[in-house]
Amino acid sequence: MYEPNVVGDWQEYEGHAGLRVRVHRLEPAEPPRGRDDAAEGLTYFRVRVTVENRGARQVTVHLEDGQIDVRIGPDGESAFLDWRNSQFIEGFDVYPLRRATAVLYAAGPEASLDQVDVQVQLRVDEEWADRRLWTGGLGLPGGECGTSPGTAREEGLAHQVSAFLRDQAEEGTA
Repeated sequence: MYEPNVVGDWQEYEGHAGLRVRVHRLEPAEPPRGRDDAAEGLTYFRVRVTVENRGARQVTVHLEDGQIDVRIGPDGESAFLDWRNSQFIEGFDVYPLRRATAVLYAAGPEASLDQVDVQVQLRVDEEWADRRLWTGGLGLPGGECGTSPGTAREEGLAHQVSAFLRDQAEEGTA
């Protein structure tokens, strides 16, 4: 069974030697040119998707609207995507040992942002790469999976991922 990546993990693509992608910096943020009126009452956040070429030749990368899907909450509802303020990778030549980053602004109800899933389908040299999924949540690095301090939360994918990584780290040091 295919397992999702945790936000921040690199994913290498088979068939494209040296090419890897990661979804990272899932953080609260306001868009640079102002809010879209359709997002009234929603909490904005920013997702960065970086493509890195560690191969021997340059590749042309496309990561545009429609190739990134953001789902939030336990039911996987679609987040509001602010295409106007987002920055994509449109036919960019990524040379060896170089990176290109797309920045996507999205919004959703604050209560649903402790579980965010980002699916990416990269196009490389006019060929579609496999879809990849990253999972995380706002507030994961600094506390208990986006919950307020002192609150115990035993359910939710973000908590399970965090607990698994914590257990793996403890096993590695023992």
